[in-house]
Amino acid sequence: MAAPVHSPFPACPPEEKSFGGLAGVAGLEPAGPRLLLRTALPEGTFLPFQQLELITPFQLYFNPELIFKHFQIWRLITNFLFFGPVGFNFLFNMIFLYRYCRMLEEGSFRGRTADFVFMFLFGGFLMTLFGLFVSLVFLGQAFTIMLVYVWSRRNPYVRMNFFGLLNFQAPFLPWVLMGFSLLLGNSIIVDLLGIAVGHIYFFLEDVFPNQPGGIRILKTPSILKAVFDTPEDDPDYNPLPEERPGGFAWGEGQRLGG
Repeated sequence: MAAPVHSPFPACPPEEKSFGGLAGVAGLEPAGPRLLLRTALPEGTFLPFQQLELITPFQLYFNPELIFKHFQIWRLITNFLFFGPVGFNFLFNMIFLYRYCRMLEEGSFRGRTADFVFMFLFGGFLMTLFGLFVSLVFLGQAFTIMLVYVWSRRNPYVRMNFFGLLNFQAPFLPWVLMGFSLLLGNSIIVDLLGIAVGHIYFFLEDVFPNQPGGIRILKTPSILKAVFDTPEDDPDYNPLPEERPGGFAWGEGQRLGG
């Protein structure tokens, strides 16, 4: 019986898929943050928030100078949360993020919530570190690609289907996405960054510890285990028998006249 074929995409014309919509900023020469953002972000981005004067992309993007010199620490997190205006690119990113995040959590990370959170922190740290050397202002799509890469390497025998035209094994999924993004004219720097970080995590977590003489370098901190993991029951614990409420012998009747 043939193995089931999974499609990484919902039913949608291929021309609507733009997985690297904001990745084009990577090839720009440094020209000041506002010029960079105006080039990278479509017109009307965050328009409702701009009209209400609550938030703008200029308050979210990754800028090392503003982070380290002006102590705008929130940019370390908010640059992962922006995926552009609501459209097909935004929806595809949300679908991919939800789908592969859920499959990892319910699959290889089942019962290991602390390890799952540690992967997020490790991947975010590496992307932020690499972001210091490339002209990327938003790293959310790279983070999504990292999740796709880790899932694909841990499920090497799953068959995938690309819009009904191309069948391949799961480990090729990140590269297919990168090639499709390239065909659409987008920069592949974001995809390469996500693949690189995903491979580093996969190698340190799944490959190197199983090699002769290998050790586990990535160890989840105890504080994360204490916060996120359910403590294991002590097999030697013997609970005391519960006393009756109030010390009364509830339910025991007495004979009348006795």
